[in-house]
Amino acid sequence: MNKKAMVMISAMAVAGAFGMAVFATPSSTSEQAKPVAAQSQAVTGKPAPAFTLADSKGKKHSLSDYQGKFVVLEWVNYGCPFVKKHYESQNMQKLQKNYAAKGVIWLSVNSSAPGKQGHLAPDEINQALKEKSAYPTAYLLDLDGSVGRAYGAKTTPHMFVIDKKGVLVYSGAIDDKVSTDVSDVAGAKNFVSSALDEALAGKPISVASTKSYGCSVKY
Repeated sequence: MNKKAMVMISAMAVAGAFGMAVFATPSSTSEQAKPVAAQSQAVTGKPAPAFTLADSKGKKHSLSDYQGKFVVLEWVNYGCPFVKKHYESQNMQKLQKNYAAKGVIWLSVNSSAPGKQGHLAPDEINQALKEKSAYPTAYLLDLDGSVGRAYGAKTTPHMFVIDKKGVLVYSGAIDDKVSTDVSDVAGAKNFVSSALDEALAGKPISVASTKSYGCSVKY
């Protein structure tokens, strides 16, 4: 058994208890860039689905509030091993801080239903944000899962980038390393940062759609 197969099996085993969802396992960037099937209302190159959600402090946020700004949507579940990889390595926090400094709005979204794994009360969320030194613009509660379903969010993490005109320009995985190993972060191709850098520079998005990987969203 080769090393790549062993890593994949290990990742699947870790995810099993949390609900494994879609994995991206292509061997090259060109394969990773293959479009995935359109899911629900969210299609890259088309207007992103509108929404209004309350954050962990009770403030409501609508996508339309951020017209004229780039927006990142990060589906999150702090109990998921794949999410832990990006927070324990500080990878997600660095992305949040770096792009906030460039005027990007970063919205973490939790679609875990009440009573399901990953669901947190607002006070638990605010405490977790402090403990992790997380830096999203807001942490949004999608209690009925309507926004997650509108975007076709399948995994945690599942990432979306929306441009200044409200068009979805990237959807899919955070990077190309399907694992829960923190050490894999450094050598990964980060699709989100690539899409944001290109968008901020006014360039076309070279990889606009990939398959996400991680734990299933607990609708």
